[in-house]
Amino acid sequence: MPLALYALTVGAFGIGVTEFVIMGLLLEVSRELNVTIAAAGLLISGYALGVTIGAPVLTARTARWPRKQVLAGLMVLFIIGNAACALAPSYGWLMAARVLTALTHGTFFGVGAVVATSLVAEDKRASAIAIMFTGLTVATVLGVPFGTWLGQQYGWRAAFWAVSVVGLIALVVLVTLLPQDRSEPGSTDWRADLRAIARRPVLLGLLTTALGYAGVFAVFTYIAPLLTEISGFDESAVSAVLLVFGGGLVVGNLLGGRLADRNLFHAIVGTLAALAIALATMAWAMDSRRLAVVFTGLLGATGFATVAPLQMWVLSKADGAAQSLASSFNIGAFNLGNAIGAWAGGMVIDHGSGIALLPLAAAVFPLLAIATASLAVRAASAAELTLQPNQTAQMTGSNDNAN
Repeated sequence: MPLALYALTVGAFGIGVTEFVIMGLLLEVSRELNVTIAAAGLLISGYALGVTIGAPVLTARTARWPRKQVLAGLMVLFIIGNAACALAPSYGWLMAARVLTALTHGTFFGVGAVVATSLVAEDKRASAIAIMFTGLTVATVLGVPFGTWLGQQYGWRAAFWAVSVVGLIALVVLVTLLPQDRSEPGSTDWRADLRAIARRPVLLGLLTTALGYAGVFAVFTYIAPLLTEISGFDESAVSAVLLVFGGGLVVGNLLGGRLADRNLFHAIVGTLAALAIALATMAWAMDSRRLAVVFTGLLGATGFATVAPLQMWVLSKADGAAQSLASSFNIGAFNLGNAIGAWAGGMVIDHGSGIALLPLAAAVFPLLAIATASLAVRAASAAELTLQPNQTAQMTGSNDNAN
């Protein structure tokens, strides 16, 4: 793998830290800014909304730019956004700064995935995407706990200053190591790009992403009460168990990339099936502390094993000029899945079978995702069959003219 690929990993690490670090600092933020914990929690929702809306819009607006310039510009905006978070004088300013920072998220991962695939041979493209996303998984395992500790020791603003420094390092690494574009910038006609994304195989791929990740976050959002109320862990032990989840993210991410390089459709179905099995079995395993730790790790591994295959599917089914926009849309689909999963998990707890059987209920989402992926493959096959007769007719006409 080329060294330039790891420059993207550094940027992904910084973005991953700034997305999740606020989860561990809600109490500190609510106290200093005199807001409720629920209001502080909306800073997470605001960020997700910024990702979902900002990803396609910002990608379309920067389509004419060289991709290296886009990624460098996003890092500059990322640094400014986190510095604004650290300096925010009020809750409203902090929310605005969080949304501003979130605008960089989807476009960075969307455009970065396209750049990552251009740096390697065709049979290594999914692995290249997985390596870039390793920055996000490492941020979850190491960056977020360290940022939480830093914020608790020196104030929550210190965590955002630290992330700004990470962004500065990522900017220098990107500018230094990332080569000039090997391919042409994206299409300048955003309407044509949207038409390309509106093709059934791409839309069904986006839906597969949202459904698959809804299953992950239907459980992960409520993993703390699952571990304390069902498994019997003390609250102080939850952080240690979540380190196992983070380790699963790293392993699953890299494994999913390798599987996708071998056979993309089999990787999608296989990882989603593994996720469904892990969730369904987890409902009974949570009664045992040891099994709870094991299945928390499996949740991370099977959940993130789907990322590279799903991202690769959308890239492969979008036209070349629309790949950056399609990739950004898929990042938005991951975040949409997060929101759907958190909402559905809450509904199951409040109005359904309760928290004990939440993982079993969440297993429905990856099963729906498998069905959707199968429809996507059929749609892609039908599109290819439609294209082949047209190509044959064009070749016949060319031969007649030549004769």
